[in-house]
Amino acid sequence: MVGPKRPDADVCWCLSYRVPSKENLSLHREARGERVRELMKEGPPGVLAYDGDEVVGWAGVHPRADTAFATNRKIPHVDDLAVWSVWCLRVRPGHRGKGISHALLEGAVAFAKENGAPAIEGYPVDNRGEKVDLTMAYVGTKELFMRAGFRKAADTDSVLNGFPRVLMRLDLR
Repeated sequence: MVGPKRPDADVCWCLSYRVPSKENLSLHREARGERVRELMKEGPPGVLAYDGDEVVGWAGVHPRADTAFATNRKIPHVDDLAVWSVWCLRVRPGHRGKGISHALLEGAVAFAKENGAPAIEGYPVDNRGEKVDLTMAYVGTKELFMRAGFRKAADTDSVLNGFPRVLMRLDLR
């Protein structure tokens, strides 16, 4: 779900927010999958959604301190709480429009809570109901996070696909 169908393809592997930018840019092809395997030794880097035995969705979620959001200059820290971040919500083609992203976000919240997170943050786009390009929809929308009980905690200086990103937070205590 995280990697490509071809292991030699140079694609995301959901590493952009998990490793420093310089390292991310230096990893190519099979090395990207190998780096994900190394990160897996630290614990699951997210949650999966299933339709029967088939994996149909993925949400990247981990302590913010272990992500690029720990030092991101465009996305502020609203306080010093050891929050978790959810940065990627991906649903396979053919399974979209069935509420899977809602289930993924719910699963990410439960996973963070089970692992002692005091709060969880997401950094979705505020698309004001406009269509978001599918290649950029992985961050989610403000509306998706609001439906899951998150509240807007701050504006950010980050823009994705022409839409501003907002910092959404849910207290888990």
